[in-house]
Amino acid sequence: MEFLYASEVLLNGLMAGVMYSLVALGFVLIYKASGIFNYAQGVMALFAAMTLVGIMEGRVPFAHLINAAFGVHLSSFGWTVPGLLAILLTALIMVGLAIAIEKLVLKHLVGQEPIILFMATIGLAWFLEGLGDVMWGADVKVLDVGLPQGISETVETMTDGLFGYGFFIDRLDIWATVIAAVLVAALVGFSQYTKQGRAMRAVADDHQAALSVGISLQFIWIMVWSIAGFVALVAGIMWGTKSGVQFSLSLIALKALPVLMLGGFTSIPGAIVGGLIIGMGEKLFEYFVGPAVGGATENWFAYVLALLFLVFRPQGLFGERIIERV
Repeated sequence: MEFLYASEVLLNGLMAGVMYSLVALGFVLIYKASGIFNYAQGVMALFAAMTLVGIMEGRVPFAHLINAAFGVHLSSFGWTVPGLLAILLTALIMVGLAIAIEKLVLKHLVGQEPIILFMATIGLAWFLEGLGDVMWGADVKVLDVGLPQGISETVETMTDGLFGYGFFIDRLDIWATVIAAVLVAALVGFSQYTKQGRAMRAVADDHQAALSVGISLQFIWIMVWSIAGFVALVAGIMWGTKSGVQFSLSLIALKALPVLMLGGFTSIPGAIVGGLIIGMGEKLFEYFVGPAVGGATENWFAYVLALLFLVFRPQGLFGERIIERV
């Protein structure tokens, strides 16, 4: 029976790991295309989820400002938007956001030092967080796009028949895992086997060299930030459905950092493997070791593991070893 308990924990860890990989992919895509560590990726997920809820519920954007300026009491247009249509509209908004970021920020920073680009994304994160607050309000929002939730009776019945013990698996976790896995596979294929994917890697290696061979830096950056925005939307839907759309949602980016340190900042397969290692590791560590050390090990296990990797293999499992000769 102990083995079955551990197997259930392992399965839940794998599903959590796929979700971590999805968040980490947004970082990897932008880093591969521009050499930028996008500090704003978590806030992009929050902004996308808030926008999705606002569109679905027919909320009036900037209602607080309008009410304060004109003395009215607007809150809603009085209609609701179906989930699929709202997702498509939100995806278009994220593409518009990518275009704005390229026009207003990135094109002015071509060839700058990585630290300057990183600082720009910190400013972008604070701006998006404030913009989301002003547009849609700071209240905790319920997100429901029709994904099933609750314990999967099918899995419980199947495992009970096979092993005499029913696994308790949330249906939302199953759907989130399937959707994330499909998206991850599509992104891997795009990066490795398409002309745009190869151009993206060329831009990451050298901006000026890519420009000299006719690659449009503007197009690549808009494309990559649009894809990262869509990844943020999917992550925001999954995490927002699970725990509600609130400002703590932006902190999911912190969980992606250990994933990146394990897998490497430039590797899409590394983001996948790193996410699975973190997901399984934290669940199994909590199950076997947690009771002996007072529990709550999931809060710090990933960061301790990442610290060990930084000491012994700083480039990660799939990252490129940097060798400098003088």
